[in-house]
Amino acid sequence: MSFAVPDSVRPVRDAVHAFMTERVEPAEPALCDGDAATLRELQEEAKKEGLWALGHPRELGGGGLPFLDYVYVNEVQGRSEFGQLALGTFTLQDSLMLHEHASSGQRERYLEPLVRGDIWPSFAMTEPEISSSDPTQIQTEAVLDGGEWVINGHKWFTTGASRAAYTTVMCRTEPEAPPHLAFSMILVPTGTPGYTIVRETPVLGLGGAHCEVRYEDVRVPAANLLGERGHGFVIAQKRLGPGRIFHCMRWLGQAQRAFDLMCHRLHGRTAFGEPLARKQLMRQHVFDSYTEIQSARLLTLHAAQTVDAGSDARVEIGAIKVVGARMLHNVIDRAIQVYGAAGLTPDTPLDRMYRHARAGRIYDGPDEVHIDSVGRRVLGAYTSGGSWEFGLR
Repeated sequence: MSFAVPDSVRPVRDAVHAFMTERVEPAEPALCDGDAATLRELQEEAKKEGLWALGHPRELGGGGLPFLDYVYVNEVQGRSEFGQLALGTFTLQDSLMLHEHASSGQRERYLEPLVRGDIWPSFAMTEPEISSSDPTQIQTEAVLDGGEWVINGHKWFTTGASRAAYTTVMCRTEPEAPPHLAFSMILVPTGTPGYTIVRETPVLGLGGAHCEVRYEDVRVPAANLLGERGHGFVIAQKRLGPGRIFHCMRWLGQAQRAFDLMCHRLHGRTAFGEPLARKQLMRQHVFDSYTEIQSARLLTLHAAQTVDAGSDARVEIGAIKVVGARMLHNVIDRAIQVYGAAGLTPDTPLDRMYRHARAGRIYDGPDEVHIDSVGRRVLGAYTSGGSWEFGLR
């Protein structure tokens, strides 16, 4: 099997690459300052050029790219943290979740505007009082009172809540049920009384609307339940699995950009009478980055292929979440080292990329949880005389 970009995907991938490098990346200073007009202009350009919402199903108004094709596109879209916003794919996980589980009323109110980019979503699972690596401890509760859900709880890192039209809230609705059948998803409009944004929490000095939110007797109609009662974990797992692959592919785009910056710097900077590119220790940075990027890319594409074949790919996805985040951190770190003091300043995108990269080892599950899960599942294959045959998986 070849992991090169298929010929059928190359034209749209090239178009996205050009859009990213020629328009999104040059606009990053304005976008970092929250320039909404610049973002809207980029979004309109993407729509006119047929690059909008490429991963969304065509019946929803998206580009309709098959899963594996979109994975290759995501690789170049990830060059900038603003790629998802400019190209309308920041709603993809929420749109796919609604597409599968939403009622007709929910689809009309939320799904269609999401795909158009008219509204923003947010998703609330993490809570400050409990360990997020064990979501069965979630304390936010929802009680059905007549025809309404009454929600009480405390969430944080609800990304985008301050600009979102609604939040999908994971909450305990079945207190007597087994842990993985005790939770449900409920759609809560952010203007609902009792829904209070406490603060936007900066992450390593970066913004990003990571919000802390309190729910105090928040009442929404019973019809705001997403999917079946008690099936919150099932819905969440379907949302997070492919989403982690998309994360890892975007990380590859970031790593490619950092790698390019590093290699250009090695050719353009001289020290002790010759270019840095002629220094053996600098070539070590190139070698280490090349091998880590290529290894992470092959692992990620293999995971995507496994998902596309119908598997939940729990081992493959857990592995790439850890390997991909570490790879991204290491590649950016080496690029900063090559730039020296300049790499610590906003004169290059590396300082901001570096801080985002560190967060990747925590969100969507910390490294330790994925490592433990992968190890347990692989060892499980050896029970009763079995084994884990790499060539057959």
